[in-house]
Amino acid sequence: MAVCLKVSAATIYLVFSCVLAAGEKPNVIIMLMDDMGWGDLGVFGEPAKETPNLDKMAAEGTLMPSFYTANPLCSPSRAALMTGRLPIRNGFYTTNDHARNAYTPQDIVGGISSAEILLPELLKTAGYKSKVIGKWHLGQQPEHLPFNRGFDEVFSSPNCHFGPYDNKQTPNIPVYKNNAMAGRYYEDFPIDHQSGESNMTQHFIQEGLSFIESKAKAKEPFFLYWTPDATHGPVYASKMFLGTSVRGTYGDAVRELDYGVGQILNKLKELKIEHNTFVFFTSDNGAATYAKTKGGSNGPFLCGKETTFEGGMREPGIAWWPGKIKAGEVSHQIATIMDLYSTALDLAGVAEPKDRIIDGTSLLPVLLDGKTNPNKTVFFYRGDELMAARHGIYKAHLWTWTNSEEEFHKGTDFCPGQAVEGVTTHNQTNNTAQPILFHLGRDPGEKYQIHPSSGEYKQGLQPILDAVAEHRKNLVPGQPQLNMCDRAVQNWAPVGCEKLGRCLKVPPSKPHKCTWPH
Repeated sequence: MAVCLKVSAATIYLVFSCVLAAGEKPNVIIMLMDDMGWGDLGVFGEPAKETPNLDKMAAEGTLMPSFYTANPLCSPSRAALMTGRLPIRNGFYTTNDHARNAYTPQDIVGGISSAEILLPELLKTAGYKSKVIGKWHLGQQPEHLPFNRGFDEVFSSPNCHFGPYDNKQTPNIPVYKNNAMAGRYYEDFPIDHQSGESNMTQHFIQEGLSFIESKAKAKEPFFLYWTPDATHGPVYASKMFLGTSVRGTYGDAVRELDYGVGQILNKLKELKIEHNTFVFFTSDNGAATYAKTKGGSNGPFLCGKETTFEGGMREPGIAWWPGKIKAGEVSHQIATIMDLYSTALDLAGVAEPKDRIIDGTSLLPVLLDGKTNPNKTVFFYRGDELMAARHGIYKAHLWTWTNSEEEFHKGTDFCPGQAVEGVTTHNQTNNTAQPILFHLGRDPGEKYQIHPSSGEYKQGLQPILDAVAEHRKNLVPGQPQLNMCDRAVQNWAPVGCEKLGRCLKVPPSKPHKCTWPH
């Protein structure tokens, strides 16, 4: 049996290592919101202050204002979290057209590759029990579903809550309970488009609380991946939250999710396991600014979801672990969603896979010991193209565009009210010969280009160019999983539909290349 000596607060990381040696494995909870923006939290400046539980979580933990996703769209960012790898490596991108965002709609043929090693699969080797609650979005064929990719328990939908559909041209989307369909959205799990009412977030909260209670009682280390999608359009909230926000139904949804965060953190305290549970809160991509008043806020940042500007990629980040992570801290360390993969493995004492490049690095030295990594570089991909990169306080755009003129004139605007000449372009613009450089400290909104003839331009750009060159030298793109679509692979006959008598007739297979307008 290992013996741990009492040490000072300055050596807390050594204490943590000693605890691991003694066999006590911390629980891990990752809370991943959907289309929630950096500016939606009171602690980040939302003026109505409608997120008291998240604000309290930040006060009790560490706020990370320079936290990034791996892609400005839901599916690729989730694939990056589960694999610790950029979508260009794990295959969650398309080569059907240049620099196009792609995801996993119902008719996608691909999904998370069997060659990828997912976080719950590795945690299982250390005795962890894992559960996913909410949106999965990494493919709906049986081999891609979470119950077959390391999760012991599931209350999850393979797609977003779009619908209602007619079950003839398009089936309604299933919700799974473990390895079988429990019902379908709009049929068994209603969402009222007119009022915005739905009890789904309450279901997700209760599933989370029950899982935590059962694992605490069994004294088993657990991983909870809590990923509700109420803030993705069409936004929804339960009756007790509807009409309670000054921000409309979107704000109602945020308030209910904030309530859910409070319920989960309070449950950890009630069970007296908060000192052995690491919790991280973030979002999959920036707020959908194209939804205008029906979407979220990205605070001071440019544009939003679908773009590789700061508004599409920078996310709220809060780390919480009472007694381990200092309360009330702010870390300006640049970090990404892929770091959560490495951090969770570090917590569990599980080695990262050695046969592939892992793009994440553990945040424990940052969060527990106050160390920083000034050499961290963030790469901003859109589909198969490296659009931008950040190193230190500088960010360089190698390519710029928001969306095409055609889509823009149809009414889709990823940067409403934020046009920046030469930056928010509607044509894909190659700037690699002379990248557009911004200083994100004095210009977080990416509005004022640093002049290429200045000494600052050369000094700020060179480390980025060096990092990009090294990145490209070692890059082996994964087999693209988001190229092919087929109506026959939709959720016509999900696993378990037979028991419910709810299987639908599968139409003939007609594979074709998916169309990705953005």
